[in-house]
Amino acid sequence: MRMSALSLMLLLLCAVQLCAAALGSSHPQLLVERSGSRRLSKVGGFAWENCGDRRDPVVLQSLSVAPDPISIPGSLRVSAAVNSGKTMASPLKAVLVVEKALGDLWIQLPCIDQLGSCTYNDVCTILDELIPPGTTCPEPLLTYGIPCHCPFKAGSYSLPASDFILPDMELPSWMTNGNYRVRAVVSNGGEELSCVKLAFSLQSQ
Repeated sequence: MRMSALSLMLLLLCAVQLCAAALGSSHPQLLVERSGSRRLSKVGGFAWENCGDRRDPVVLQSLSVAPDPISIPGSLRVSAAVNSGKTMASPLKAVLVVEKALGDLWIQLPCIDQLGSCTYNDVCTILDELIPPGTTCPEPLLTYGIPCHCPFKAGSYSLPASDFILPDMELPSWMTNGNYRVRAVVSNGGEELSCVKLAFSLQSQ
């Protein structure tokens, strides 16, 4: 199976587009080759944590990504579990802060071509663009009863260990070779629903 941005957005509850790109996103805007781009070869040091307060209704309970480092192209195994105490409906806003390590400092990256520290006013619309409403959800989401369109009903969602094939990947030169961290906050109508922090390193050729 080929991993898509859809899978990661559902697992992480937002369009964590930098990680989706690093792990084989199919979002067309992230796969456009441009001058100064480099071929991504490895993703390593992956770590995550919830960053919301105890009142956040949506919590990422577990997320496992293997092997470490991940070779690109190559194979990837992912498992995840999410618990939602509230239905998530449109508009589902996602705000990302992406930082790159520069020595002992962390520099926030701007939003360029929908990559970096970007705000997505409605993740539900992005999902509808990736998979038109009325079409069957792709595997392995279909097998495990994970929805691919808003609204996402309250409840527990689990993806057992599943294997994916990662294709070749081109990223802009300003986004390669280094350590990164991402903070993603998902909200609806001003109410925070979930907050997740990710950390990883990228290596390109």
